[in-house]
Amino acid sequence: ENYEDDFEVNDFDDDDEGKSGEEGDEKEKLGEIPFSKTSEIEEIQRAINAENDRISISLPKKIKNEKEEPIMEGQYPPARNSFCGIFMDFEKANQRQSSRSVASKQKKRIAELLPLIDLDFSVTFSLLDLPPVNEYDMYIRNYGKMNTKQAYVQCNEDNLERDVQTEEVETLEKWTQHPGESALVSGANAALTPKIDSQRLANFLRSAGQVIAVLLEEDQVATQPRWKLRSRQTSLSISDSCFQLNTNQPFLHDRKISCLYVSNVQRQALLSVHGLPEKAGVALLERKSIICVWNVWQPSSPQKVLICDSEVLCCCFSPSKTTLVFAGTTDGSLLVWDLREDSRMHPRMTFGETDWTFRLPTFSTDGVLNSVNHTSPIVAVEPVSTSLCTDQKYGLSSFSYQEGIAIHKNLRSRVSVMYLHVFRRKFLYIFVFFYLYVFHSLFPKDVRLRTPQTLTIKFLSSDPNHFIVGTNIGLIGHGTRHDLKVLPKLFRPQESGIRSTRVNAIDFFPFGKSLFLVGCSDGSIRLHQMTSEYPLMQWNDSTNGQPIIALQWALTRPAVFFVLDASSNIYIWDLLENDLLPVAKQTIPSEKVVTMALLGEPEKTNGLLGVVLAKDSGQIDVQCVKKKWALPQPEESEKLNLILLQSF
Repeated sequence: ENYEDDFEVNDFDDDDEGKSGEEGDEKEKLGEIPFSKTSEIEEIQRAINAENDRISISLPKKIKNEKEEPIMEGQYPPARNSFCGIFMDFEKANQRQSSRSVASKQKKRIAELLPLIDLDFSVTFSLLDLPPVNEYDMYIRNYGKMNTKQAYVQCNEDNLERDVQTEEVETLEKWTQHPGESALVSGANAALTPKIDSQRLANFLRSAGQVIAVLLEEDQVATQPRWKLRSRQTSLSISDSCFQLNTNQPFLHDRKISCLYVSNVQRQALLSVHGLPEKAGVALLERKSIICVWNVWQPSSPQKVLICDSEVLCCCFSPSKTTLVFAGTTDGSLLVWDLREDSRMHPRMTFGETDWTFRLPTFSTDGVLNSVNHTSPIVAVEPVSTSLCTDQKYGLSSFSYQEGIAIHKNLRSRVSVMYLHVFRRKFLYIFVFFYLYVFHSLFPKDVRLRTPQTLTIKFLSSDPNHFIVGTNIGLIGHGTRHDLKVLPKLFRPQESGIRSTRVNAIDFFPFGKSLFLVGCSDGSIRLHQMTSEYPLMQWNDSTNGQPIIALQWALTRPAVFFVLDASSNIYIWDLLENDLLPVAKQTIPSEKVVTMALLGEPEKTNGLLGVVLAKDSGQIDVQCVKKKWALPQPEESEKLNLILLQSF
């Protein structure tokens, strides 16, 4: 076999001449190889041929057909046919290798130059600069060339020829504060007053002030516990805890408490009436009665101190707010205090390190009704809230109307009731006039022969037109403020006949029904309804004959009421548990209890119920009643209705 044919890979005729020279050189080289080496080369060629045969069998036929001229067996020797295999393009491989080397150099160069390149953002330029267009230029731009011609302008220069809208305005420049928040702004002739909801602001300040005052008082009591006003354990079996109002004030020494009143609007507001002093004291207060306005959550001191010349027998707050205080005196005068008056209008005194303001009455009826013998003591004062018909023509639409009712003790067989009309416009109260209603037909003829004495009066909360009057003969009179006929006219006890029994206390049911309790001087307690002459229930021996001083329904439970007798015993009645006897009795052993009042929050479900006790020494205790008598029971009203139906 020819050794030159083994390395020939190009079969084209145009390359034969160049290859003949190369074959001659290869033959010369082969002639120089020894025979032993030649045998080894032949063995290698046979192995290569065998390998090429296996590869050629596996290649697709399409590759074999791509050759331009088929190779004939007669043209070349068998050795040349054995070397036909894969065509390898070394030129393209060389090009790829050179392109890779160039790309690697470029990447390396980019990596070296990229940290050195930084963009400059400080240079800015505007692509479009469009100046603002006013309304006049816009109008001329849009409509200036539409067969129009601008002849005149609105300025003051041509005011002799044309009527123009622009006139010269006289101006005066002054320095001022901005914004002007009051009339005292410097340089302003008339400062604009901002619109302020004064009522809402006053309510917010009042509420916020109460909260801050309570917090400050708690801190003060914590640092100075000498008053001992915080809740503490009590020896009374009906309460969980109690606290005292600080009546240890210099101007309250040696004064007995005659009356307590709790507001129906603001449940924490309390009035206490302190009588004339037993010993001579401060000259300003020596012959004056004192009324203290308390907030029970701030027991360290009274909120307001009211004084008057006569002895006060009764008092109350105004029906809608605690801004007015009414009081009746022994000389028959009715006094009114406006608690919102400036304290600088009243005398002030300093006791220790505290300045006190003693408020004089805003209005008094002394000497107003002398022509009608207005000298009977006022034994009861009750607030009544009614509505007044408005008339836009007379400007009464913004008026509010209140009536304070006072009943006079009259030894004759008639009842004198005085109406105090109070008109209020904003913060101005106008006390218009007084007049007397004398109810001749309140009692029948046989009762008038006994000359009944009126002791107390109460108004029906659901219909303030109706009122009932307690007498000293055990009967309750029924009337209306407009003198209408009502039935029944009298509420009698179960016993027939007229007895010398004083009606000391009356209290209406606070949960909607027309029921009321009556406490008498013989110790009897009666439960009446407005439609029946005789009581639904009557208890005669619950106090062992001790006179009833005060009684009141619980403000949080419909079936519970409290009773105080003359022996300083407190009775708790729960009609659901026992409708024959009181469920609890508490004796105050330390000293005599003069009067009692209840406070609570029926609008809330926290079961807060307190009993305010005024003692003979002038001390005021607030007992927090146990939860079993304070928390409302499920379906309590329905159960009470069944008990009342069974009592008929």
